[in-house]
Amino acid sequence: MKLYEPAARPLPAPGERIRNAMTCDVEDYFQVSAFAPYIDRDSWPTRECRVEANMERILAIYERHGVKATFFTLGWIAERYPQMVKRIVAAGHELASHGYGHLRASDQTRAQFDNDIRSSKALLEDIGGQAVIGYRAPSFSIGHANLWALEALQEAGYRYSSSIYPIAHDHYGMPDAPRFAFYPHGPDGLLEVPVTTVNMLGRNLPAGGGGYFRLLPYALSRWMMQKVNREDRQPALFYFHPWELDPGQPRPAGLDAKSRFRHYVNIERMEGRLEQLARDFAWDRMDRIFLDQKQARQ
Repeated sequence: MKLYEPAARPLPAPGERIRNAMTCDVEDYFQVSAFAPYIDRDSWPTRECRVEANMERILAIYERHGVKATFFTLGWIAERYPQMVKRIVAAGHELASHGYGHLRASDQTRAQFDNDIRSSKALLEDIGGQAVIGYRAPSFSIGHANLWALEALQEAGYRYSSSIYPIAHDHYGMPDAPRFAFYPHGPDGLLEVPVTTVNMLGRNLPAGGGGYFRLLPYALSRWMMQKVNREDRQPALFYFHPWELDPGQPRPAGLDAKSRFRHYVNIERMEGRLEQLARDFAWDRMDRIFLDQKQARQ
């Protein structure tokens, strides 16, 4: 069994504009992994939820610019805001799973993970009324130590995952993984689609969103994604969270300096940057970019 079987994709014609994958991890500010030491999970139901209002702003941006996207949605959120999930589907976006309660895959046993991915899939399908074939692990928490999770996803009926980030990071990352879509267990199995990176001086640098998108000048992020389109002839994969558009969100007390910086840096600029990003690139759903239509319907 070859661990890394590259995904064969037809190259776009010279001059053809590449469609990139726009994705959003639908969770609220208090569910962020970095806040886990400061916010007790049992307090979630009593916290002010702001995800629905933030999602309305995101959907409005996409509507204005004709963007279709994939929304990796927590079951915990979908259960409380089923009408929001239905609005995602009605607008022509793809509904995908982010697990139920934002538990890292690396913190679960195989049995726990199996239950999580199956129950969240069933819940989202029941609410959204469409097949859920994509999954993203919270905090990109699939790596060398738990590659069994990819087998579990395939057995649970998922067609693709976006759970391995080929960078070095203090909380996640698998820097020796392929930079672009690959089949971990051969072309008849699950497709893994990493978030976009650029390789410079032998090191993969993050180029596909998250806190880096807020930290770096917009022009640099745009240049990196354009470089992937132009030189690698590959679609970029971008991700962000609804809370990143919300400078007015409650701020938990006692956060360490690193967590505070990562979470809030340039958060007030994010909505404008997302609007610009929607104008500067062509975007589509993950299933339509990375899976053929037969696979997408399965």
